[in-house]
Amino acid sequence: MTEESPKKPAQRPRARWKRRLLVAFVLLVVVPTLAHVGILAGTRIEPPAIAATTGDAAETRPGLRVLGPAYARKRGAILEVHLAGTPEQIGHQHARLLYREMVENEGTLYDQFSHYVPVPPLRWLLVDLSRLEFRHVDQGMQDERRREIAAQARAFSPDPYDGFLSTYHRFVFLHSLYDIALSFEHSPLIGCTSFALGDGAFEDGHTVLARNFDFEAGSIFDTGKAVFLVREEGRIPYASVAWPGLIGAVSGMNAEGLALVVHGARAREPRNVGEPVVHTTRDLLGRARTTAEAIDLLRDRSPMVSHMIMLTDAKGDVAIVERAPGEPIHVRRGRGKVPLTNHLEGPLAGDPANKRVEASTSTHPRRERLDELLQNLPPAASVERVMGVLRDKKGLGGVDLPIGHRRALDALIATHAVVMDTTARVLWVSEGPHLLGRFVRFDVARLLESGYEPKDDEPLVTAPEDPLYRSPAYEAWEKAGKPHHGEL
Repeated sequence: MTEESPKKPAQRPRARWKRRLLVAFVLLVVVPTLAHVGILAGTRIEPPAIAATTGDAAETRPGLRVLGPAYARKRGAILEVHLAGTPEQIGHQHARLLYREMVENEGTLYDQFSHYVPVPPLRWLLVDLSRLEFRHVDQGMQDERRREIAAQARAFSPDPYDGFLSTYHRFVFLHSLYDIALSFEHSPLIGCTSFALGDGAFEDGHTVLARNFDFEAGSIFDTGKAVFLVREEGRIPYASVAWPGLIGAVSGMNAEGLALVVHGARAREPRNVGEPVVHTTRDLLGRARTTAEAIDLLRDRSPMVSHMIMLTDAKGDVAIVERAPGEPIHVRRGRGKVPLTNHLEGPLAGDPANKRVEASTSTHPRRERLDELLQNLPPAASVERVMGVLRDKKGLGGVDLPIGHRRALDALIATHAVVMDTTARVLWVSEGPHLLGRFVRFDVARLLESGYEPKDDEPLVTAPEDPLYRSPAYEAWEKAGKPHHGEL
């Protein structure tokens, strides 16, 4: 009988390390993988059943893409896009006419996501958490919009990003992105400036709504902006200024002269279910003829996040509607010269989140400068004077500020600026970059007529560039990396 040799002391620590590595592997790899698979299975958002849509865009002449009654062409540096029919037809036309632009826009978003979250497992985790948090986000959308998104998703083929999320699921998220972004403490949407002029303050006795849409999400949303002209069956035709891929409106006007803009604000707790604000505004443009009708439509809607909607109609009735989850709307009315930046002034003015906006953003400096500029506007101000207010780069009292200063109305961060004459049904839209390029005129009343067809010989009517654009000062600012100053 042989005597058993004792185990070496080094073998016991080795065994413990093996167990620890196994536990670590389970915790770091197996558990997250199983959780990921479970989230994929349990959070998938499925498209509704939709009517079949077919057809592809064709370039019938240089620069003009056509699909049935829909078309896309460039007017100056701005895409002009006409869509018509049922929600399914409009969604299909949108994706086939603007497929290249939609691919580029989405790619820009993912490039930025990778830039700010460079570690792939962390991006994976954030996407999974978002899927879990917003797994029911489509439930607040109207049936027409879900059908339109479903048709858009089906027509978006080939889909270069389907490995990230399925097309419909991803498009639902993208149409809720405005609301999700507004919920961030440092939202890139808390920086817009708008104003309305009526009662003789604008030329020819007309009413105008002017706005800067400040949105720092990539230059493609500035250089690739689009004017959409939409004729949905059973709805009022409307125009909106946005970007390829968006089903909704952030700045728009309908054929009846109702105009609206959305402004970021902050109060109460955001919700993960509700109607995306860009869908709410789309519905207002399709159904309301006056400011009063639009307010009535807003009373029973459930927003996901707080914001303000500024409304103006052809008769000069101006209102600012303050909205927050779980709260009744608050309406501020005005006539003559009506300003708006990003702080709430109604019952939610004392909300801690609104107080933080007031203390930590440029909303008050911009509002004070805007009030000053509007007070100094002469009666019957021209459209060029209105553009001059939007392009203002000075501080209160006309104090010079560095280029790109965030306390200026024009901090060179806007993806579009729009001047909407609600009486004449005319839009003036900035070409870019930001507000430095020309403004291009769109005769919405004519463009939304049922029998309108685009022609080659239509004159392009523009307002001049900002003189800063070709100056040595702007060139120096660009070479310095386009710095922005003035964060509070």
